[in-house]
Amino acid sequence: MPSRQGGRALALWTGYLNQRWNEGCTDSGLLFREIQNLGYRGSNRSVRRWLEPLRSSPAPAPRLPTAPTVRQATGWLTRHPDALTSDEALQLMYLLARCPELATASERVRDFARMMKNLDGEHLPEWIEQTEATDLPPLRNFARHLRQDLDAVTAGLTLRWNSPPVEGHVNRIKYLKRQGYGRASFALLRRRILLAS
Repeated sequence: MPSRQGGRALALWTGYLNQRWNEGCTDSGLLFREIQNLGYRGSNRSVRRWLEPLRSSPAPAPRLPTAPTVRQATGWLTRHPDALTSDEALQLMYLLARCPELATASERVRDFARMMKNLDGEHLPEWIEQTEATDLPPLRNFARHLRQDLDAVTAGLTLRWNSPPVEGHVNRIKYLKRQGYGRASFALLRRRILLAS
């Protein structure tokens, strides 16, 4: 029976271990190294103890939940890591370990989100170069389009000012104009805008 502390440290990784066991990987040393690469900080002994009952049982290990949907994986990639439950974080780590392209996309997305949150627009040219060097066409296209208007995007990622109030006024004016069905003159539209304020 694993120690309470060892069992607690291994709790996040049991689903992964069960999945790999069912895939035919029964080497405790190899499984230990795999979860260690994914972030496990416990001992090899805890992994061996976890696998002992599986060795003596003819039944397969409990399975991991079914494969995540595209929507779930996208949510895990775009949400802040602190907002993920331990199960979601584990499933995301499992996905990233299985797919290097997805791991690269995750890194690029998280770096861009960090720039947006911390207003680190001065790092944008470096981010664009690194992203254009990837084998991910959608991200490369996004980076290429950012380069076309680099000054404006850098300012948007650096300055604390933003344009939602202006956008709100523009939308309100368009709404008033649509209400006139194209028949209202400029003078009437101007009057409605000034009186609405």
